[in-house]
Amino acid sequence: MSLDRPIAPDPYDLLPPVGSFTLTSTDVAEGEPLATAHIFTGAGGENLSPQLSWSGFPAETRGFVVTCYDPDAPTGCGFWHWLLLNLPASVTELARGAGADPEKVAPGAFSVRNDFGNARYDGSAPPSGDRPHRYIFAVHALDVDKLDVGPQASAAYVGFNLTFHTLARATLTGIFQNPG
Repeated sequence: MSLDRPIAPDPYDLLPPVGSFTLTSTDVAEGEPLATAHIFTGAGGENLSPQLSWSGFPAETRGFVVTCYDPDAPTGCGFWHWLLLNLPASVTELARGAGADPEKVAPGAFSVRNDFGNARYDGSAPPSGDRPHRYIFAVHALDVDKLDVGPQASAAYVGFNLTFHTLARATLTGIFQNPG
């Protein structure tokens, strides 16, 4: 596999600008390798979503969406690992492993299918021997309580709707390389 292809841009740099706030984690450090706990089982990990907490979002925030995206996947369109929707504004933290069962996070919250085809968090699993990939965890503060999408929505459709309802966004990027 060629490692000399251009690095993909940060996808959020290509969208209309929005405000920002703070996203922290006891499991993910900005620009640092992801722990084995957050790697897909097929790549030798435990497949647990990381602990995330956020603060400083706009006062008019009515809900949140949490996503994890790999812009470096050799697909031409990146790779979605997690899309957790309809979190109320009162939820400002996710425990490690929360991506397995959104109903335990908040009533009415749900995940749409990621690019593995599963409605949950699935961890990092870049092609063996490929260069390091970035995994952008994002919390989107919304101007609505819930996005008007259902559990069968595609990641692209969720992203489209997010563009029109995001007041502010916080991101945290971990990296992982599967040495092969």
